[in-house]
Amino acid sequence: MINLISYSIYLAVTFYITIVVGWRFYKLGFVYLQNLIQDTSVCESTNRILLTGYYLVNLGYAALHLNGWSPITNYSEMVSVISMKIGIILLTLCVLHYSNMSIIYLLRKKQFNNHKNN
Repeated sequence: MINLISYSIYLAVTFYITIVVGWRFYKLGFVYLQNLIQDTSVCESTNRILLTGYYLVNLGYAALHLNGWSPITNYSEMVSVISMKIGIILLTLCVLHYSNMSIIYLLRKKQFNNHKNN
């Protein structure tokens, strides 16, 4: 029974975090993409594709984490395992976010240098 409670809490918290953070990235990141991509319709499409990919990668990764769990025997172990698994998901989100921001920065820098040289 404790395993079912653990899975439910983990999935609910992870899905909530993924959806909320993804939506914020979608809304606030549009400005950065628009600065890089001048065509608004292409920018909107790219932003939607990034959001969909973000959801698929993170929710799939969270679901895969369920596979490696050992049986949980008490509530203190439940809290420990859930916090560790959620921490891994949060660190994954952080790495993906900074990777995307680095790519956008490098693309913007390249675009700026091309305009400067012309």
